[in-house]
Amino acid sequence: MGGERERALPLRTLHDFLLEIEGEWDRFRTGSLLSLLTTGILILLFIPRLLREGLIWRVLTLILLVALLYNAYLAYRQHSFYKRWEKRLGLLIHLEEELLGD
Repeated sequence: MGGERERALPLRTLHDFLLEIEGEWDRFRTGSLLSLLTTGILILLFIPRLLREGLIWRVLTLILLVALLYNAYLAYRQHSFYKRWEKRLGLLIHLEEELLGD
């Protein structure tokens, strides 16, 4: 019964949540950088196609380039978010560990 009560406590649940996020944080940040790099490479590959293809392909390629640019913007914003909050999350986890007691 004591184990069930401990699991139901909001602070314990929040602590478990923060520990899980901390474990995945590097993958999130690396994924955002990989997405940014991949998007940049795709944009560079599609620019020559935009200049040499027919009108329909030019329009489709231009739409794809706009979507890729937006994806690059989102990946950059994600990376900035992860970078900014990484230290704050570490401090919060440390504070929680102090409050919970090992």
